[in-house]
Amino acid sequence: MDIYKEPLDLVMLVDDDSTTNYLNERLLKEMQVAKQIVIMNNGREAIDYLKAAEAGNEGLELPDLIFLDIKMPVMDGFSFLDAYQKEGLDMSDKVIILMLTSSASFYDLERLRNYRKVKQHFSKALTKHDIRQIMSEYFSSKA
Repeated sequence: MDIYKEPLDLVMLVDDDSTTNYLNERLLKEMQVAKQIVIMNNGREAIDYLKAAEAGNEGLELPDLIFLDIKMPVMDGFSFLDAYQKEGLDMSDKVIILMLTSSASFYDLERLRNYRKVKQHFSKALTKHDIRQIMSEYFSSKA
């Protein structure tokens, strides 16, 4: 079991695939990565949550880490990233965004380079190795 000096406050999973969300949430809990994990089923839900947290709505906080699926109904990962920038939500350097995909096309990966907040992409579902790498690379003070 992985125990970090200080777990992240909040991790957000944004994916329409309930199985992937279940597996990723279970892994993050098992590895004690975050005090809280929230699941959003599409980019629209995630943007609405982030806007409310940014506005200081009681009980909502900005995540330290967002795992974002590329292909989703309602609002896909790219539309989320566009809205994230347009709404000015990308001004906080606190939030790390990592993309999740089951089939990353070359076109998608090239397109991701246009978003400065996207640090990396990972294949679904996350593994212990992925989580250790993420915690070491982006949250070394907590790893």
